[in-house]
Amino acid sequence: MKRLLSYARRAADDYSMIEEGDKIAVGVSAGKDSLSLLWTMAELRRFYPKKFELMAITIDMKFDDLGGGRKPTDYSEVEELCRRIHVEYRVVPSNIAKIVFDIRKENNPCSLCAKLRRGMLNDAAKSFGCNKVALGHHFDDAVQTFMLNLFYEGRIGCFAPVTYLDRSDITVIRPLVYAQEKDKIFRSARRSACGGKLMPRKQAHGARGNEAAPARSGKGKQGTAPQDIRCYAESGRGRLLRVAHKAL
Repeated sequence: MKRLLSYARRAADDYSMIEEGDKIAVGVSAGKDSLSLLWTMAELRRFYPKKFELMAITIDMKFDDLGGGRKPTDYSEVEELCRRIHVEYRVVPSNIAKIVFDIRKENNPCSLCAKLRRGMLNDAAKSFGCNKVALGHHFDDAVQTFMLNLFYEGRIGCFAPVTYLDRSDITVIRPLVYAQEKDKIFRSARRSACGGKLMPRKQAHGARGNEAAPARSGKGKQGTAPQDIRCYAESGRGRLLRVAHKAL
């Protein structure tokens, strides 16, 4: 946690992500990236010199509306986490699943789904009085985005740590832009292997290796880059991270 806090504090200072009196909505999907961001921001709130408010928002895509015996998504554990760290939590229902799969019948739904979720998240944040939205993108995402743009679009570019959206009057920030995937996998491995308590560091390295191996072999679900790009990015991590950092 100290490492993630250090990264978030440095990113917030370097890019002026947080100003006095901000109300920041953390987009929570219940994955490790968004939950790591939520916990980090809640801890950062305790000592950051510029005081800010925090809330968490989940966009429920309502997969149960598609039928087939699907049950409504249970967010009770996320709600309990938010209660423990004293963060207001809202679940916003949507019809995204129905639009994407029933109406549009998308064969490749990820892009449309992501755009709809981001749009609803920004609108919801604005309606709850927030002026900023925090997303859980990290340094590995920046590297993969950089490589995808280079390979598939022939341009050098990446998402910005801070982006002002004039249409919705919302500023999007990415406080974990300096953190790497391994930092969160390492912490998750140490906690999950000991029932929520941090396990010894050496054991955690083994757990992290077992968890991360499928992703590196191309069989896991982590990351969006093709296997060859991901392996290439990992083989020259130091050099590529420096290039991607300059692109930010």
